[in-house]
Amino acid sequence: MLQDAVAAFGRTFSPAYRRVLIRSVLIALGLLAVLGIGAHWAMTYFVTLQWGWAELTLDILAAVGILIGAVFLVPPVTSLVAGLFLDEVAERVEAEDFPADPPGQALPFVRSLAMTLKFFGVMLVVNLIALALLLVPGVNLVVFYIANGYLLGREYFQLAAMRFRGEAEAAELRRRYGISIFLGGLIIAVMVSIPILNLATPVFATIFMVRLHKRLTRRGTA
Repeated sequence: MLQDAVAAFGRTFSPAYRRVLIRSVLIALGLLAVLGIGAHWAMTYFVTLQWGWAELTLDILAAVGILIGAVFLVPPVTSLVAGLFLDEVAERVEAEDFPADPPGQALPFVRSLAMTLKFFGVMLVVNLIALALLLVPGVNLVVFYIANGYLLGREYFQLAAMRFRGEAEAAELRRRYGISIFLGGLIIAVMVSIPILNLATPVFATIFMVRLHKRLTRRGTA
């Protein structure tokens, strides 16, 4: 698994994936900027103070709070971005790393979008809970890594698996290899917690889980 993760990390920043990586990063930054501007506007609009120094202090605190909150918004935002590029990245990985295998089939756009939006909602709620626990030392980190490890592993593996099998079969495969997929999700969660680097999560996680899916299914049929 670590070998798959290291290979995926190196491939993420290679010339072959640079174009999709740049698009992924730009879209993620745009979504985070929109969320940040909206949150800042709401805080300053609904909270008014009479003194100039107090208004300035509020603006500074709001900006700091938004920067901290952005760390917890990256997982759901990148999961949303992943839905846009997963098939493009997966096709390249399958062609380069597994040329002898039949290629997977992209999910219908509407179905893929519905799954991505549903998962985005779940990720958003979980990470907002982790953010609310920020003042509880240690607990918020446990929630962040365990919850995101489970959810990120589940999402990326499911989408990679559904290129080759139906949703029910993919879910059964995910349950069979639950521990391996969770550990893979923890690796993704670690990356998604590292500022700047986390913007590359959609490409890295897709490459990683496509390789993991191939390895697990081959082991299961060996």
